[in-house]
Amino acid sequence: MEDKNELLEEYDAELKVEKNLDFRFLILVYMVMFVAFLLILPKIYIKNQIYYMSRDIHKLYSEYSILSEENRVLKQNLENMRFKNQILDTMYID
Repeated sequence: MEDKNELLEEYDAELKVEKNLDFRFLILVYMVMFVAFLLILPKIYIKNQIYYMSRDIHKLYSEYSILSEENRVLKQNLENMRFKNQILDTMYID
């Protein structure tokens, strides 16, 4: 019984002992975090650049489609004016 109590006391004493982290472990944790940042930050930067570039491309494409439609309307108006001009020319010639 005495051995049992002695073992329990040693176990409780061992649990109460504080375990401090050493300096090498702290440096290791900082190095792992630094490497993780080195790997993650370029990826974030590249994704942001792709996002802003695609936004610019979309803006330019929307302007292009608007101008294409406007060009189509202007060509149609020009064709109508040419047609009217040909009709009027034939009327004045006769």
